[in-house]
Amino acid sequence: MPTANIAGREVALNDEGFMTDPAQWSEAIAGALAAQIGIDPLTEDHWKVIRFLRADFGEQGETATLRRVSTVAGIGTKDLYTLFPGKPARKMAYIAGLPKPKGCV
Repeated sequence: MPTANIAGREVALNDEGFMTDPAQWSEAIAGALAAQIGIDPLTEDHWKVIRFLRADFGEQGETATLRRVSTVAGIGTKDLYTLFPGKPARKMAYIAGLPKPKGCV
């Protein structure tokens, strides 16, 4: 399994670059991951989504889908596309240090 040094910490990654151990994640790592994919700086709106994903993952045991974030966290789909352009579900999970959501290509 590949590893990378991100924000001064060695973290385990899968073949797609997603962190494999959510416990290795930190806010500093989130900032570095976001910058790698062109989201810099992370605003409070970004953090609201990231914190929701992390908490929801702890409760549900899987990464929330775009629909779940929109419905449960109350953040509109258009807003998610603005905050995380292109493939928001994939980018949100990546920055949050979580597995790619089920059904996400």
